[in-house]
Amino acid sequence: MPPKKKAKNISTGQRIHDLRKDKDMDLETLANETGLAVDTLEKIESGENMPSVGSLLQIARALEVDSAFFLEKEVKTTKKGLAKAYSERTSHYAYTTLSPGARHKHMKAFKIEIPPKQEHDGVSYQHEGEEFVYVLSGKVEVTVGEHVNKLEEGGSLHFNSGLRHLLKNPGEDAALLLVVVYTP
Repeated sequence: MPPKKKAKNISTGQRIHDLRKDKDMDLETLANETGLAVDTLEKIESGENMPSVGSLLQIARALEVDSAFFLEKEVKTTKKGLAKAYSERTSHYAYTTLSPGARHKHMKAFKIEIPPKQEHDGVSYQHEGEEFVYVLSGKVEVTVGEHVNKLEEGGSLHFNSGLRHLLKNPGEDAALLLVVVYTP
């Protein structure tokens, strides 16, 4: 269970740090549970880097919370009481959760925007499960293992996210994607 702290004005990295400390977990243990390097986790916790969706899912699993806990800035609801989507920006792309009320569910949906000529620092990711990418606009390259998949508007890819993968926008325009991640 996440700590009872106000969500307002707490960064994703600070939430990860606080929850890790509340669970009496050191960085080495979290690194072993996620496959992320200790220095990568330190940069995430300090706010220097924002984790990718895949890394965030791995961290959430290791800390036994829903990944949405790390992204919420404050709880917002519509007239019908449904949680609104919220956005977060990494160094190289922005993502908005499309399923903020799906706590403890196996499937999460995100809208991801990648600016022109951007990739996530050339670092690939992997996490247990499957991923589905649908290109709403623009062009992307999705490298899965050693295979590069070139997708344009209307193109899609479904792959085993346990394989190393990387998103890149080689185009001159921003790319907008619908990404669905399934974790067992």
